[in-house]
Amino acid sequence: MDIIEMTRELGKALQNDDRFIAYTLAKQANDNDKELNDDIEKFSKLRQDLTTAMSAEDKDTDLIKQLDEDIKSTYQKIMSNKNMIVFQSAQTALENLVTNINQIISMCANGEDPETCQPPTGGCSGSCATCGGCG
Repeated sequence: MDIIEMTRELGKALQNDDRFIAYTLAKQANDNDKELNDDIEKFSKLRQDLTTAMSAEDKDTDLIKQLDEDIKSTYQKIMSNKNMIVFQSAQTALENLVTNINQIISMCANGEDPETCQPPTGGCSGSCATCGGCG
């Protein structure tokens, strides 16, 4: 078996992992949640309206303020939706798994022992300056 075939096997294993399954089910629940999708659509429209209002030559500050408030309240409603909360958690768990897989592969590509290398604990802070894990 060559390395590409082995990678495909890893992909199959990933798709059988509980974190991937939970993510897929949570995404499907979000897709089927009409109220959530209506709120997301409303949020997008409000953002477009705000962009238009802010780029107008004669800015209507009252309208801009109202749109900003509407955006914030709609965002809060979206993020407090039970399906979105479950989705966010499942997405984070899957992203952490994929990050760990990628870190192990990178460490091996840099010559570390595949049997003993461990990705850094604590997750990625996003700042490469404080991290020695990516190589």
